[in-house]
Amino acid sequence: MAKGRPKGGKNKYWSAEEKYKIIKPILDYELTSGEVTRRTGISNGMLSTWVRKYKEHGIEGLKNQKKPGNPLAKIYAKKHFKNREEELEYENMKLRIENERLKKGYLVKGDGSIVVFKK
Repeated sequence: MAKGRPKGGKNKYWSAEEKYKIIKPILDYELTSGEVTRRTGISNGMLSTWVRKYKEHGIEGLKNQKKPGNPLAKIYAKKHFKNREEELEYENMKLRIENERLKKGYLVKGDGSIVVFKK
């Protein structure tokens, strides 16, 4: 049996209620995490994380967190800018990112597609 998602597939997302139903037997000491892993196919590490988050924060800890994403994606996807303001906003964001990389010791070459770590 192949583990993980199928090639090109999407990650599986569970709601907080689904996660709770899956870990409830572990919390109630009815099943071990290994038994739940075998029954559900969810890794033992994932189950441990869910149990820890539930114990620390309750059902709120099981809710999926929204990830911020790439701030340049909405602008970069466009082939051309609607106005000069958008073009300047994009250029400003690129310079901020380059500045942060330089602070962390990275050297950016060319258009920013080549990044080298400076020692």
